Amino acid sequence: MKEAATQVAVLYVMVLVGFICDKVGIFTEKTAKATIDLLLYIIGPALLINSFITMERTDETVRKFFISAALAFLTHIIAIVINLPFFRKKDKRSPVYKFAAIYGNTGFMAIPLAQAVLGAEGVFYCSNGVIAYNVMAFTHGVKVMAGDKYKFRLLKLILNPGVISVIIGLPLFLMQIKIPYVLSQPINYIGSLNTPVAMLIFGTYLSKTDMKTLFLNKHIYFVAFLKLIAMPCICLGIYALCGIRGTLLVACVITASVPSGNNTFMFASKYNKDSGIASQTVALVSFISILTMPVLIAAAQSI
Repeated sequence: MKEAATQVAVLYVMVLVGFICDKVGIFTEKTAKATIDLLLYIIGPALLINSFITMERTDETVRKFFISAALAFLTHIIAIVINLPFFRKKDKRSPVYKFAAIYGNTGFMAIPLAQAVLGAEGVFYCSNGVIAYNVMAFTHGVKVMAGDKYKFRLLKLILNPGVISVIIGLPLFLMQIKIPYVLSQPINYIGSLNTPVAMLIFGTYLSKTDMKTLFLNKHIYFVAFLKLIAMPCICLGIYALCGIRGTLLVACVITASVPSGNNTFMFASKYNKDSGIASQTVALVSFISILTMPVLIAAAQSI
């Protein structure tokens, strides 16, 4: 638990640096928004592709990769089922709470945390969490936010950085194609930027949160309970009973236990929901996750 807590603390120190940078005007939210494209389309994909080209192909790693893919989708399905009875009002806040209770910060938190705690193997398994997140968030998630205005677009679902990265990296892993050093090393260097850049960006968003009212909304605490405790504990129990152990189990728990995703306020703004509540929800759930994630990761490591 101490080891997991230390890794989470390291990430949030970088978040604090981003928070301070925004407050003093060195690296502001406006700059961070421009940097998000760099993170989403270059740095993040480089990290995922690097995890594939550095992973040794064995029958065991192939088997665990496809198991992790199934579990990543199952994790989201479990979250959706858990939240069915809640947040059913047709207002501008309920869809925000429901989305935040289901969809975690997979790209910004799960991948960096897996990299810190588990290394390349953890990123390799968590890459399926990114795929599952993109598929579910851009279908069911958009349906939650958009309501009757929802229109399914298959091309938009497929053509996103997370899915494309796996489409590129998976064949390289399965066929064990060796990338020349002059290409593999730049991919490695660029991918290594993922954790600090993601945390700095996250810090700039938190700096815009209204701290005076942040801790007063009881609905957000319920969202935090569903997202940070109920859902990951149920997933941990189910997966452990199914015989999942070791790095694969910890990677799955990391994917399940991360706080609400940044797309909560992005989607809220896009679909005319309460974006202020969305920002507060992401901020408070993220603060609470500092306490819950180390406990859950330690529990998974001890099984």
